[in-house]
Amino acid sequence: MPVRKIPKNYRNVTGIAAQTKAIGEAQFESPLERDFIALLEFSPEVARYEVQPVKIEWKDAQGKPRYYRPDVRVEFCDELKRPPWLYEVKCRDDLRAHWDELRSKFRQGIRYARKQGWVFHLVSDVEIRTPYLTNVRFLLGYRNRTIPKASIEAVLHASERLGEASVEQLLQDLSDDPWQQAEYLPAIWYLIANWRLHADLQQTLTMASPIRRFA
Repeated sequence: MPVRKIPKNYRNVTGIAAQTKAIGEAQFESPLERDFIALLEFSPEVARYEVQPVKIEWKDAQGKPRYYRPDVRVEFCDELKRPPWLYEVKCRDDLRAHWDELRSKFRQGIRYARKQGWVFHLVSDVEIRTPYLTNVRFLLGYRNRTIPKASIEAVLHASERLGEASVEQLLQDLSDDPWQQAEYLPAIWYLIANWRLHADLQQTLTMASPIRRFA
């Protein structure tokens, strides 16, 4: 379970993210942490994760007690045969402004992770805030939506028949009626969100985005 409850903070954005893979509550104390949690929730490689899972304690050169709580520990799906990763999430500006203070904490994080057989990894807004994140936040809204089975089957059959086609082309193949197309569209996003239709999520999703069934 997380080692610390994150209190409400009126200077920063804090809260609890909607989650299905978290061990305990998926608390965050910054928008960047919230965005990173969204990536973990969406990733098919992530089995589970825990926010602020450990408190690392040591004494500095002057003998003063110090401590550090890394942000997230991530466990990956068994078939990947990958050890858990211990993540620190920080904005690049904060890293530049406070590097002398943070460096000693990160060294302790690396040492602790190695002793546990884990990997310590620092991730910043540069890696997190990309078009992929924009797509993830959009698609997560469809992942657990209730979609008529008939719509799902119709979209899958049309996609298999067409091969790779844009979202717009797929809708036109399904129906000439704009109202019916509007009913099929959530099924397309649902299938992409659940990894049943492939799209290049490194590019911003649009109606012109090419999609296809997974092989």
